[in-house]
Amino acid sequence: MSRSAHPAGPRHAEVLPTDGVGSAPADLNALDPLVWPQNFRRRDDGVCTLAGLDVRDLAAEFGTPAYLLDEADFRSRARAYADSFAGSDVFYAGKAFLCSAVARWVAEEGLGLDVCSAGELAIALRAGFPTERIAFHGNNKSSAELATALDAGVGRIVVDSFAEIVRLADLARERGVRARVQVRVTVGVEAHTHEFIATAHEDQKFGFSLAGGAAAEAVRRILMLPSLELVGLHSHIGSQIFDTDGFEVAASRLVGLASAIRDEHGVELPELDLGGGLGIAYTSDDDPADVSAMAKSLVAIVERACASAGLAVPRLSVEPGRAIAGPGTVTLYEVGTVKPVAVGSGGATRAYVSVDGGMSDNIRTALYDAAYTAALVSRASDAPPALSRLVGKHCESGDIVVRDLYLPADIAAGDLVAVAATGAYCRSMASNYNLLGRPPVVAVRDGQARVIVRRETDEDLARLDVG
Repeated sequence: MSRSAHPAGPRHAEVLPTDGVGSAPADLNALDPLVWPQNFRRRDDGVCTLAGLDVRDLAAEFGTPAYLLDEADFRSRARAYADSFAGSDVFYAGKAFLCSAVARWVAEEGLGLDVCSAGELAIALRAGFPTERIAFHGNNKSSAELATALDAGVGRIVVDSFAEIVRLADLARERGVRARVQVRVTVGVEAHTHEFIATAHEDQKFGFSLAGGAAAEAVRRILMLPSLELVGLHSHIGSQIFDTDGFEVAASRLVGLASAIRDEHGVELPELDLGGGLGIAYTSDDDPADVSAMAKSLVAIVERACASAGLAVPRLSVEPGRAIAGPGTVTLYEVGTVKPVAVGSGGATRAYVSVDGGMSDNIRTALYDAAYTAALVSRASDAPPALSRLVGKHCESGDIVVRDLYLPADIAAGDLVAVAATGAYCRSMASNYNLLGRPPVVAVRDGQARVIVRRETDEDLARLDVG
């Protein structure tokens, strides 16, 4: 490797300006209801509101950047899943975003909760979440985490390795309990999504391979251990999925394994979990499926597969996270610097619009090349559209919030910009890069706002520095 090559060279080259992003929207002040929260509006005076509250007032009270969460939106999506999957189990995937208030909302709307660490489980327990409605995931659960789950009485533990089977069985035997487990099966289906969030192909860390026989062997070992109760099979094929094609193949293969288990062991498993991954609209180009239609389709898929195999239909489970948490939150920023930069040789420019957050509060653009929608929200503008890039304040050229968009040409320091659909995997993946404190989460409902996760301060960061 050449010593003159910067370690981040490929990444720096990747984020240089391109020649354009297509035509500008007809109306930069318009808000696509598919993308923005259900209660996000632009008033006649051009100012945007969330649940009736002026974004300027929210910025003044809570500061920027801030995650503004439409509580009614979150709850309505949770209810839609509960209603659409009546007769099945819906587990909210806490990794999308979890705090005590959200855990209580999920419980009140009748859903279960999927956790994948001791920290997420601790939040659930602190919120008083019914432990029998908790499922515990993870590819490398420690003995301490498994012990905590057993002592709390979680309803399901999804086992992910042969070592974990032994570890869990010993811990359950020591406690005189029988742990209810599902086997995570790698079914060989790769969802049409980013490589890093497609989780059912063979060459990855999760689950037991179906094709290689590991899943069948895991079942044999569990059935031999009296401290474990095998209740079902689990699969997760990826994220940001817009159709049921991958689910159909995965369900067929899971049912095939269930049929083989019946034939070999005389056991019909009562549960089948198809995981989550249903997509949302980050931009107007995205076309998420209707929840009710998706539910009917998934249930029909499982019923057909079971009928073909001569199996009783197991109780179906799904695990939406992004689909519930994602659409109802916007991240509110204040513009600091606007810098026109020449693009190409034709005299065109791109406006680099810098805001007071960035990759520390939304890593997804840098990590997944995710696309987002953003808008000027503190006022309307009749200025012409300007090719723009919304960037953060971090010392990193890859610190991009929205790579390609059009904003009004008169956007200036002090304006407020909101980025839509930031409720999933933004606060939960946030960092303290450059020692920025993570933003607060402000829940807004019926004209009232309250902090449910407070802003981190310099004092919070210093508290961990014991040098």
